[in-house]
Amino acid sequence: MNIKKTFTALVAATTFSGALAAEELSVAATPVPHAEILEHVKPMLAEQGVELDVKVFTDYVQPNIQVDQERMDANFFQHQPYLDEFNDGRGTDLVTVTGVHVEPFGAYSNKIDSLEDLKEGAVVAIPNDPTNGGRALLLLQKAGLITLEDDSKITATPRDIADNPRNLDFKELEAATLPRILNQVDMALINTNYALEAGLNPTEDALVIEGSDSPYVNILVARPDNKDSDAMKKLAEALNSESVRKFILNSYEGAVVPAF
Repeated sequence: MNIKKTFTALVAATTFSGALAAEELSVAATPVPHAEILEHVKPMLAEQGVELDVKVFTDYVQPNIQVDQERMDANFFQHQPYLDEFNDGRGTDLVTVTGVHVEPFGAYSNKIDSLEDLKEGAVVAIPNDPTNGGRALLLLQKAGLITLEDDSKITATPRDIADNPRNLDFKELEAATLPRILNQVDMALINTNYALEAGLNPTEDALVIEGSDSPYVNILVARPDNKDSDAMKKLAEALNSESVRKFILNSYEGAVVPAF
């Protein structure tokens, strides 16, 4: 027996087995800040035997479809009200794994410097999905620009406005397009991830912005069959780590706020 060859073969087999043991976890995410946060935790997970594969999407529909159809393991882009609305509308049963951060929602304009400058009949663009559209209207109500029939309805639409003293003209558009049409409207209510991608600074450029008490915590989402897997638990722990807290605070300077 050639002991040297046997030992070499054993080492090679052990190394190969170890390589196979690394578990892949695919996560769909919007670019900023979600994909950036996931890239930050990649090395942490690699040390724990989890290979994180981050796929970037620029819309709010495909990430959920991809997870529901088992093309991706999880996603990270949305808040609970949006997930609830999606599950109800699409018949899916995606579930929350953990909350990570809040992106305070804001109103932006290239034409005015304050809400007081918003003229009669001004065109205001809001997201066309129910939860983010309702979120926009609730923020405008808080700012005193409109009054809703039900001041707690998170899926409110312009049809739910009871009082609109400035006769604001609301346009409901795809959330991702709002930064691109900012020059075409008087004001737009934009999700922070899209605002950041467009080079807007929420803490400096927003005419009005949600406070840190916002209930719209962004969440890691999976399916019931994989939400408790070891790899998913490791990802959840990494996303709620002190390292991620510091990364968020240092990278986004208040435009993104840790929720843990």
